[in-house]
Amino acid sequence: MLTWLREAFDGKGKRRPVLSVGRDGITLGMQPGDSFEVATSATVTVYDRRGKRLGTVYLAQPPELGQHTMTDELTTLIQEILGEWQGPAPQLSYVTDAGDHETAYYQNVLRPMRHPRTGQPLNWQRVVDYYHASQRITILAEALFGQTRSAESWARRMRKALLKPNGPSRVLHAAAARASRHDVIAHRKRDYRRAYEYLRTRTKYMQYWQYRRQHTPIGSGVTEAACKTVFTQRLKLSGMRWNHEGAGTVLTLRVILLSGIWSDVYAKALQSAHPAPVQAYGTPLSQQRKIAA
Repeated sequence: MLTWLREAFDGKGKRRPVLSVGRDGITLGMQPGDSFEVATSATVTVYDRRGKRLGTVYLAQPPELGQHTMTDELTTLIQEILGEWQGPAPQLSYVTDAGDHETAYYQNVLRPMRHPRTGQPLNWQRVVDYYHASQRITILAEALFGQTRSAESWARRMRKALLKPNGPSRVLHAAAARASRHDVIAHRKRDYRRAYEYLRTRTKYMQYWQYRRQHTPIGSGVTEAACKTVFTQRLKLSGMRWNHEGAGTVLTLRVILLSGIWSDVYAKALQSAHPAPVQAYGTPLSQQRKIAA
């Protein structure tokens, strides 16, 4: 991460480099009981002055009540990066959907976090993923117009409006105006209320026009992709079920590989390993090390 930060600040461009954090959950088939539980994945990404993603470090944990292990690991990683980094401060962004654990991590950990060396408050930019917000616009459109071309057209206009100044307010006012004139389709009223409240209660974190001017990422695609590459491609194949220990072992190996640090970790593991004694009966002492190797 420090190497990527140096590369980001040394590169050309007008943007301020970004250190972006994401977190998401994914269901995983578990044993015993053949149940599905929520595992968790996290990413820490560096973007350079041109907005190019230079690299991502991945974290993953098997299902755990409260997801405390993930919280501790992600927090430790962030603090160590900031503590070791000696250059100018990057932009700090936290881009996720609005799930309970994702929101709680911002409220309880990132927002009160202070710089590990200076003790100064950190300015984390919380961003609710634009594509999750867009899904709620689709729900509003279908509640107002049904599954029609008019719904598609309205949703398309509102997704563009969401990217303009005061975008969330524009969408909410447009939806409320349509609902007051033509009412909401009866069997979709519950969906309408949920989607409307999702946008209304999170407008503070959906100021996409401002984020784009600041060159802050507005989508959690890196973290969503991590769920696929870390979990789905290896642990969610047909019929697979895992115990917590086995899943944890495989996840540790996958995040080491995908983060691009396999060789470094392997070298350090060899350095720290203690050679196991091997008893070679009837073999000269000079040959025992060769046999053990």
